[in-house]
Amino acid sequence: MTEIKDIKVAVDAIVFGYQQNTLFVLLVKQKFGPFKGIWVLPGGFVLQQESLIEAVTRELQEEAGIKVNYLEQLYTFGDNINRDPRFRVISVAYFALVNPDNFALAQQNDTDAEEAQWFAISNIPQLGYDHNQIVKMAHQRLKSKLTYQPIGFDLLATEFPFSDLENLYSVILEQEIDRRNFRKKILSLGFVEETNAPSINNGSGRPARLFKFNKDKYYALLSNSFHFEIKFA
Repeated sequence: MTEIKDIKVAVDAIVFGYQQNTLFVLLVKQKFGPFKGIWVLPGGFVLQQESLIEAVTRELQEEAGIKVNYLEQLYTFGDNINRDPRFRVISVAYFALVNPDNFALAQQNDTDAEEAQWFAISNIPQLGYDHNQIVKMAHQRLKSKLTYQPIGFDLLATEFPFSDLENLYSVILEQEIDRRNFRKKILSLGFVEETNAPSINNGSGRPARLFKFNKDKYYALLSNSFHFEIKFA
């Protein structure tokens, strides 16, 4: 007997947003299907003539009205053959980290997404399919990423007080870091530099000096696959 193969390929996007010392995840509410009215990750089926990255880029545009410059492939989910109650679906997940201030979420009436919304990572509802598992894995990957790849270019202002970078790491890692050790190590790597801009007064203590990223030194570090050990308080 010939076995009938009907396996569909989908993509899902885990877009993390960082704002006001909080990590968010972009979710959309399903308009149709078995999870109608339930929040899920943006995503959908890959069309016949498009690549995976084209598919996930299109789905984000259609369902949330946003375009992310860079998406990193996370994992392929398909071991659970019943992850979609309709039929067998294998999903390739991608994730990104952005500043929500740079995006205006649009509600697209011509897709299967009813609305799009940012949710704090600490307040993620029960999602459709296996999307809670996907978010959890993406969050763990993000934490691990901090040990070998500095982040912050798209999340902080062009010039920022060093405390903003410290807060960014603490929020994503969900643990208070050893700030003195962190500052010493970051500055020794050379990709964060003090600027000549006037200091800012945050209302407590002496004015804070401003820093900026040196992208040339940043990409040089990436090419050498450096390891950055973070100590906690």
